[in-house]
Amino acid sequence: MMADTTTSRRAGLFGASALLLAQSLPAAAQVAPRSTVPRPQPLNRGFAQDRLARIAGVMQAEAERGSFPGAVTFIARHGETVHFEAHGHQDAAKTRRMTRDAIFMQASMTKPIVSTAAMMLVEEGRMKLDDPIAMHLPELRDLKLERTRDGSVELVAPARQPTVHDLLRHTAGFVYGDAAPTATIRDAYRTNNIQAGEAPITGDEMLRRLGTIPLAFEPGTRFFYSIAVDVLGLVVQRVTRQRLDRVLEERLFGPLGMGDTAWFVSPDKRARLAETLDSDPLKAEMWRAYRILNDERETSYLKGGAGLVSTAADYAKFAQMIANNGTFGGRRYLAAPVVNFMLSDHMVGFEGTPASSTGPGYGFGLGFAVRRQDGMGTAPGSVGDAMWAGAWGTSFTIDRAEGLVAIIMAQGPSHRGRTRMIFKDLVYAAMVESVRR
Repeated sequence: MMADTTTSRRAGLFGASALLLAQSLPAAAQVAPRSTVPRPQPLNRGFAQDRLARIAGVMQAEAERGSFPGAVTFIARHGETVHFEAHGHQDAAKTRRMTRDAIFMQASMTKPIVSTAAMMLVEEGRMKLDDPIAMHLPELRDLKLERTRDGSVELVAPARQPTVHDLLRHTAGFVYGDAAPTATIRDAYRTNNIQAGEAPITGDEMLRRLGTIPLAFEPGTRFFYSIAVDVLGLVVQRVTRQRLDRVLEERLFGPLGMGDTAWFVSPDKRARLAETLDSDPLKAEMWRAYRILNDERETSYLKGGAGLVSTAADYAKFAQMIANNGTFGGRRYLAAPVVNFMLSDHMVGFEGTPASSTGPGYGFGLGFAVRRQDGMGTAPGSVGDAMWAGAWGTSFTIDRAEGLVAIIMAQGPSHRGRTRMIFKDLVYAAMVESVRR
């Protein structure tokens, strides 16, 4: 009874105090505040729907600021599509709405696909990573290295010849002409039409000319983004004794169902081709270099580093196969340990990084940039996530730790660095829960 009496007395005092406090406050302050706790948003595989909805508004804003006419964005989690939308317009004049099946020039997003085909040949024992490339391309058996000593330039034999491994990780000593560290090499690439930018050139002729141009760096010492995967594509051709488009069709495009991925846009599909704004300063220059309306398969080598066109849905199938550790649709394309090897950092101890395409924090594996650590990047991600991008404005992320595949397709070369990072920020901001298998 004593305890009950004490409790009642305390309750009465508390009630009286509360009454006096209420009477001393303005009337407006006595109204019970509405709950500020947000209602739970519906989730789809850990993605918040309201946060995914931000993507459309941001893509529209980018179109209005002139980054591109429009875009297609795609996100999947553990193989299930959680977002697939078209934004803005498909044409430069902005008269046709973008569609999800629009065709985009992939540029360097060709490289991971050709690198994957090469690793399939390694799996089969038809070539090895430590093969000198001259074993398959004898036109390159006498490569020299350009070196400056005491103010004079000399050509010397490299410490070792480039290997297939070097081609896959851009450590062979090759360059892209415009980025060459010396005027001599830059002019030689241009004069010899090494990148097939001026006119068609056969693979045999390109290799013969490339064999006369010095390497810019000692093989196996420096990452330098280059024509290495173009050369790798020619290695694949020599090993298989098939043209590169046929190799990819038989091994990847056909089995994966990538029916819109090709080396040129056929007349019946040209109405679906996404365009670049006429105001983009890079449009004219890049359009000359990517002759995707011409079928040059019989007259020019197919650039393994830059030549494909594709759609978001097609590329998602390839990316999902990699995310699945080499399987898709019940078929195995690569062994899981091989995928792990490809998505490991092969740049330890080397100079150079792929930061101009990835931002900081990334190394490079075999055909893919790979994240080294949680910090340092300019966008969220996971250690070991893989990505690459194309000069026209396309980009993908494969985050196996989160079961994530994310793709943006756009044709805005001058703004590609901005838009790929904005999209990546939006993807990770919408992924509010981990969904582990």
